[in-house]
Amino acid sequence: MKFYIASGFNNKDSVRYVSEKLKDKGYLHTYDWTKNERASTIDELKEVGQKEKSAVIEADILIVLLPAGKGSHIELGIALGQGKKVYLYSPTEEVYNFETTSTFYHLPGVEIFIGKLDELIEVVSSRR
Repeated sequence: MKFYIASGFNNKDSVRYVSEKLKDKGYLHTYDWTKNERASTIDELKEVGQKEKSAVIEADILIVLLPAGKGSHIELGIALGQGKKVYLYSPTEEVYNFETTSTFYHLPGVEIFIGKLDELIEVVSSRR
């Protein structure tokens, strides 16, 4: 099973943690953007964007770790458009706050998970 993790740079440690745990269970990470430095040119942005787009398309599932930035939400849109299963993780119930939530968080195919990262990993790996 192939996965991609979308999140913000501030969540790099959590992305790495989830990735390692899933790889230990036999999953394949399609692209690990946490190994990159922040892009400093438009050409670097294009290159990273293409790699991330391809990785989302190649993945069987997308995991979104909130809080996430605009790029993660574009990746969410790509995955939804491709009919992929999406796991949306939030450490708090903020995804249900009507004032700040996204309509796309509540579409069919998106499973919202609130809790600890280890619990998310167990849920994802139990649904192979």
